[in-house]
Amino acid sequence: MKIRVYYEDTDIGGVVYYANYLKFCERARSELFFERGLMPYGENGHFFVKNLQAEYIASAKLGDLLDVRTHLLKLAAASFVLHQEVWCESRKLFAMDITLVHVDRIGKIKKLDRNEKALIEEMFS
Repeated sequence: MKIRVYYEDTDIGGVVYYANYLKFCERARSELFFERGLMPYGENGHFFVKNLQAEYIASAKLGDLLDVRTHLLKLAAASFVLHQEVWCESRKLFAMDITLVHVDRIGKIKKLDRNEKALIEEMFS
């Protein structure tokens, strides 16, 4: 997914604020649902972040056009792990592994059904 860096994403020096890389990755994950006419939550539940490990490699600047790339690393009964990277042209700026857990409407961990697993594999593979 392509994301333009706007003034609101940067500090006074025009450098992207570190937390915004997490927001860019969140937008990219959500956009994969929206592209299919879906919401990132549904009647069967939604996902929350259980764990993430991030590596900040280089800085994006005001006006840069970023490319957020997302790949499925692991799919389990009630969770999945994604690897996401943020690139600017040929430079990798940021990478993270994130574990998302499926929960029901009251926050209890819930197994993914066959259709949900198939959708995750299709969207993130």
